[in-house]
Amino acid sequence: MRASSFSPLQPKAILVLWTFLFISTAAHPGQSITSGAALQQIPSAVAASLEKNQIPKEAISISVVEIEQDRHGKMTAKPELDWRSTQAMNPASTMKLLTTLAGLDILGPQYRWRTALFTDGLIRQGTLKGNIYLQGTGDPKLIPEEFAKMMKALQNLGIQKIDGHLIFDRSAYAPSVMEHNTIDGESLRSYNVPPDPLLYAFRTLSFQLGKSRTADFIDINFSPPLSQLKVINQMQLVDRACENWKSNIRFNLEADSVAANQGQLLTAQFSGSFPNGCKDVNYNVVALDANTFLTQGFAAAWELSGGRWAQAPIGKSGTVPMSARSLLQFEGISLADDVHDINKYSNNVMARQLLLTLALEKMGKPATTQNGQLVIQAWLKESGLDFPELVIENGSGLSRNEAISAEHLTQLLVTARKLPAAGLFYQSLPAAGVDGTMKNRLITQLRKFLHLKKKPEVRIKTGSLADVRAISGYVMTKSGKMYAVTSFINHPNAWRGLEAHDQLLAWLLEDGPEPKLAR
Repeated sequence: MRASSFSPLQPKAILVLWTFLFISTAAHPGQSITSGAALQQIPSAVAASLEKNQIPKEAISISVVEIEQDRHGKMTAKPELDWRSTQAMNPASTMKLLTTLAGLDILGPQYRWRTALFTDGLIRQGTLKGNIYLQGTGDPKLIPEEFAKMMKALQNLGIQKIDGHLIFDRSAYAPSVMEHNTIDGESLRSYNVPPDPLLYAFRTLSFQLGKSRTADFIDINFSPPLSQLKVINQMQLVDRACENWKSNIRFNLEADSVAANQGQLLTAQFSGSFPNGCKDVNYNVVALDANTFLTQGFAAAWELSGGRWAQAPIGKSGTVPMSARSLLQFEGISLADDVHDINKYSNNVMARQLLLTLALEKMGKPATTQNGQLVIQAWLKESGLDFPELVIENGSGLSRNEAISAEHLTQLLVTARKLPAAGLFYQSLPAAGVDGTMKNRLITQLRKFLHLKKKPEVRIKTGSLADVRAISGYVMTKSGKMYAVTSFINHPNAWRGLEAHDQLLAWLLEDGPEPKLAR
């Protein structure tokens, strides 16, 4: 993180921002789509699926564009299918495509988040006597493996023992973006975790449950490691298949009353029944406040590295004092890795933190979603793209308000093919039948092409909310054509629309718009 990112916005910076917002440059010109007669009706297999699943044709929008590149590298894009493509629709998680592509192009794939550690104490004879201050910039993947590296870096400073507490500086974000608001009331679900400049392990406790390999009882493990968490297992093993295994589990997490200088002891209690038909399942829960989770995670990582505490640390919010001394600047994952996880596995909080990172880097702290929106709108204008219907609320698609048209999201996909990060962006999308949210889709259809030397490929970002199903990405057909495709379904029966979307993708695999060219 550049130091200037943390400075108040000066008049000169404001002038630069408005120039950035409203003056287009030729750095990344948008790819115009050539005029042509696009198919104006829904493919028959798709229409039949919609009718069977009681989804009206007025509830779906589709945009398909063929992308061609000549021997001189010139790219053209020809519309092939257009059904209600200009309608503003809720895109669900396909909105992540806009956030990640803008992030890659503005920040660069090698951008890395930094977490700064300071102290108000001194290191003497292997003991740091004083508090440690952690100042975050929104690293979206500050996980146990990264904490282990951080602890090693602390020990390389000659620290074996810490005699002090932990202070967490979250001044990089405006308080409003850290509020725990949800669209479905499920505040304990991991997909609803709010942004946090010091987000540790997605603030999610993951319990791994399974029948013991050596006896008839249930093994329970958990991650990330927490320094003062114990598990009480009162579950019974029952002879039953693994379906609906969560329905008979009762979970409770509570703090024990202990002396103030001992930190906070936590007890996770499991009771009920667990099917012996389950091998290994995960029970994920967001059950701790951010400070407790981070404190116990940091303490556990320090202990696992061989470090010691003079007393169990207490963690609280605060700001780094002017008199504090820098201990280290810890660099986390690269943006390339971040984008991979966001698009493959549709991680909401990582996408939200990327939007805030754009705001932080371009407009300074505290980062707000509104400033992130301004940065993306400016990037679109600079890229020659005009999306008047676009509504960005948090950049992840976990929203009832976000909107974009299928035509414009497809246009974004076309533009992506000309950018320096085109290959990385393409590879970040889930591959049908292979990985991510498309791992179990189109397997049968793709098997038909195993005999071909150059295999067709489907790279699609998916999206789903109650009343919304969405797909957007690329299809490499059996004859080698590349299509950019986007389709949204906004309807109470949208959950039944997966088949219709798969029919659309299968139609494209077979060179749907021009079957006469198929091999």
